[in-house]
Amino acid sequence: MERLTKSTVTGICTQMTSQLWKEAEISELTDPKLGVITGFQDLLEELDALGKIDLGTLPPAGAVQKDTV
Repeated sequence: MERLTKSTVTGICTQMTSQLWKEAEISELTDPKLGVITGFQDLLEELDALGKIDLGTLPPAGAVQKDTV
């Protein structure tokens, strides 16, 4: 996965004009300084890693049992 760039996010915001984005908001997505949320790049990398998991190696959801006390 390539590193997210400000120009990529700006291009997406330009093409999807349903919301106007401030320059500071775009900068925060690509180079977070406030530390309030996980960086957007970190989120994309986690989603990429999840997408690479072979679901055939996981048990079916029905195999998950709740503890009955």
